[in-house]
Amino acid sequence: MTKVYMSRPLPERVQAAAAELFDLTVRPQTSPLSVEEMRTALREYDGVVPTLGDMFSAEIFAAEPSPRCQVLANFGVGYNHIDVDAASAAGVVVSNTPGAVTDATADTAMTLMLMSARRAGEGERLVRAGAWEGWHPTQLLGMHLGGKTVGIVGMGRIGQAIARRCHFGFGMNVAYHSRSPKTLDFPAQRKDSLQSLAASVDVLVIAVPGGDATHHLINAQVLSAMQAHAHLINIARGNVVEEAALIEALSTGQIGGAGLDVYEFEPTVPDALKAMENVVLLPHIGTAALEVREDMGMMSVANLKAFFAGESPPNKV
Repeated sequence: MTKVYMSRPLPERVQAAAAELFDLTVRPQTSPLSVEEMRTALREYDGVVPTLGDMFSAEIFAAEPSPRCQVLANFGVGYNHIDVDAASAAGVVVSNTPGAVTDATADTAMTLMLMSARRAGEGERLVRAGAWEGWHPTQLLGMHLGGKTVGIVGMGRIGQAIARRCHFGFGMNVAYHSRSPKTLDFPAQRKDSLQSLAASVDVLVIAVPGGDATHHLINAQVLSAMQAHAHLINIARGNVVEEAALIEALSTGQIGGAGLDVYEFEPTVPDALKAMENVVLLPHIGTAALEVREDMGMMSVANLKAFFAGESPPNKV
């Protein structure tokens, strides 16, 4: 029977579906795979379900040049932790789970936008600390999102879902920067450069894939172009933002605030960020809804099922 290795425990429904089809081994730990665990997975299993943090690099494949593993059915839309070229050279197909994460991730972006703009995290800390002395007219005055301009960096599925929520739900103006113009079902202005986008918006939302091409895309130059009241929102990958430059921009008042669900060196979050009141910090919960995680897992299982049936996985990358 086909042997499949799941690198983290997934929702019970997903595990049950996989166990019906395959000889399934579920690793009980929730931490990323070690180098030796990745090498063992490639050597001893026909298929592997990796996820964020399982760094299947070129070095891992070089150490296992003739793997038993034939497919990495990634649990997640992002796959920058897998060297797809090295996997292909080793005869390993890679798939992912697009679509299932779009709405949940867009909702998380809106959560961060509202929390950051309306100073909700700061307010909750005030209440929990027992320091709230009651309502008054100038307490915790934040930024109203209605009528403001949101800038989307990367107008793919998730970027468009965020933009729709902003335009139709909050009456916001939409601007964006992407490699090519998009045909959209809502009004949006495309900016020729990232700097011009950053300079023209009240909220800048990062929605690009991770990887070498977007590493430190948001750097000191981009942050310095932003308006002093503007907020930065990141629901993409942590290393898209140069964290040290962001800390500097926040601490000096160069930008108004930030909402982060991802971090450059996660799970490590700098003490400087944790000490700031003008930043909202979430523990990478972009897709953390049961239905969404089940859908993602079932897509991974469907990719495995198709592959071992001799078909192309529905979501081959």
